[in-house]
Amino acid sequence: MTAPSRPPLKSITPTPNGRQHADSAVARTAVGEPKGVAEGVPIAVRPAPHPGDGRRPVAWLHIVAPPSWGITPSARSWCTCGYERQAIGRAAVLQLIAAHGEHRTACPLLSPSSEGRTAA
Repeated sequence: MTAPSRPPLKSITPTPNGRQHADSAVARTAVGEPKGVAEGVPIAVRPAPHPGDGRRPVAWLHIVAPPSWGITPSARSWCTCGYERQAIGRAAVLQLIAAHGEHRTACPLLSPSSEGRTAA
């Protein structure tokens, strides 16, 4: 069984030159908000920017130490100044952790009294 055909909901009127068009198909808007947007409603919702406190990450230490006994631990230490080290094995990972701490005290990006930096 087929559904009965329905007449179109919008009539398309012919223009004087014989072509057909729909009045609302071409939406002409004035300068400002696009047509169809409620007044006072923003078009794109973006989160409000959070005020920064001036801190940013500079040095990272990533340690992988699985809980099972047969898997070897590994670690990676890197910094935005170019410092990068990797270690595999328990003793080497412990040494890398110590070296990462030493680098944080000597890094030119983290130490406040480094030579060559000029005050703004």
